[in-house]
Amino acid sequence: MRVAVVDLGTNSTRLLVADVRDGRVRELERRSTVTRLGAGVDRTGSLGEEAQARVFAVLDEYSELIERHRCQARLAVLTSAVRDARNGEAFQAAVRERHGLDARTISGEEEARLTFLGATAARDPGDRTPLVVIDIGGGSTELVCGAAGEVTFRTSTQIGVVRQSERHLHHDPPQDRELEALSAEVRTTLSSGVPEPTRTGVRAGIAVAGTPTSAAGIELGAYDRDRVEGHRLTRNALRAQLGRLAAMPLAERREVPGLHRDRAPMIVAGLIVLLEILDLFELTAVTASERDILWGAALERAGDGAGRSSRRTSP
Repeated sequence: MRVAVVDLGTNSTRLLVADVRDGRVRELERRSTVTRLGAGVDRTGSLGEEAQARVFAVLDEYSELIERHRCQARLAVLTSAVRDARNGEAFQAAVRERHGLDARTISGEEEARLTFLGATAARDPGDRTPLVVIDIGGGSTELVCGAAGEVTFRTSTQIGVVRQSERHLHHDPPQDRELEALSAEVRTTLSSGVPEPTRTGVRAGIAVAGTPTSAAGIELGAYDRDRVEGHRLTRNALRAQLGRLAAMPLAERREVPGLHRDRAPMIVAGLIVLLEILDLFELTAVTASERDILWGAALERAGDGAGRSSRRTSP
């Protein structure tokens, strides 16, 4: 089945067009645009008119690609910003009506489940290493633990690179006290959201979304999807990146090789969140991956995710 999936996130609007068959995903198109849909939602409780207009402009472009590929299924998943906004339902209806997408706002738990499905789709089904899949978004962060395709724990937290940047980082470059306050809030939220037995049972990690893939691109000196996929990020290397990037003004950060200039405003918060998660699970490294909720939603829509990552879960 040829499937188009649009992920309408808090920070980015992304598209996957793929042929899905027998649990395999063959990508035909992959696009990502920073649209900042969730800008100000933490403060105002609503999606802004300008932010919505940015998303609709990108969806106009994506719709042409979807039509060109003659996709049999066309869906959109709407996540944290839309979940939290009082005008989220109206925005979802507009996406459906204006662009002909099967648009639905998914819960944090559903977001976590689909992310795990996508992130582990290409792994050896016989690999029973207990792992955590980390999805750091603009408005929420999902953590999903499991092994051999089965989820044993999942949670969605109110931690996100847009949300935490707006709350804490008010100077350019950010001050030490702002960085410390951001770290402390993230640490407290994580500690209360993940039980101790779950933390100690994990042996490996896969990190998806813009923060880990950007960190991989920075370490590689250029963003190359083939090299980013599966790149190992150590905790020491991430701490060194954070120290370097947090000391730079935004204008200088935008010019860092391997980091897309539109992700520069949020990368500091993202690295702090990722490091706090590694500390929580006592991991010394994590693997970056491009396989995420887009893959998970495509597999499920094509019927190739049925029964996977859903047999044993915790809220």
